[in-house]
Amino acid sequence: MGFALAARQLIVEARYIPSGSMLPGLQIQDRLLVEKLSYRGRSPKRGEIVVFHSPYKWNPIMKIGQKYNPIHCLPAAIPLVNQIPEISQSRQACDAWIKRVVAVSGDHVVVNPKGEVTINGKKLIEPYVQNYCRPDQFGTGCPTIDQVVPRRKVLTLGDNRSNSTDGRYWGFLPEEEIIGRAFWRFWPLGTAGDLNSRDPLKPQKPSSAGAQG
Repeated sequence: MGFALAARQLIVEARYIPSGSMLPGLQIQDRLLVEKLSYRGRSPKRGEIVVFHSPYKWNPIMKIGQKYNPIHCLPAAIPLVNQIPEISQSRQACDAWIKRVVAVSGDHVVVNPKGEVTINGKKLIEPYVQNYCRPDQFGTGCPTIDQVVPRRKVLTLGDNRSNSTDGRYWGFLPEEEIIGRAFWRFWPLGTAGDLNSRDPLKPQKPSSAGAQG
């Protein structure tokens, strides 16, 4: 039992997808494995899917961060406790979020109103994104970004660009707030397998299938 708890804290743990921000690639209630060793020796890379502490906990832009109380993160013995406004609001800081890294420290990143990303003047090829933002009644789309990513931070976006509260709203994610890298979907069995985490800025090597030799 002790070994299992230690492994969960230090090596790997299971997580599930609670929202539609990563659609269509990751569906609500998909079960993933998250490993915690890679980022002890390196920084996150573009294209990797990361699980991190809720910005409600650490980002003053989200305002609730100032009310974070670890006691509120303990399982409530009485369900009605969660209905108390102060506790209910604070518990948003207890959640773990999941998004994709699209820009890393030193990148000049531009995100246009559709949610399309350009890094250092080169547009990302993101086959995992199908739902881009559309202009609203005022002719604008989603929030935009045109900045250089600060040191030890990354920009994370949801694959569902039209419906994702991500770095466009609350800024860059400090690397120390990252819990781990999601690398494998184990449920449902029909879609189990490695997650698409290739760097969208680098050209992909052609498949060797059918190559002439």
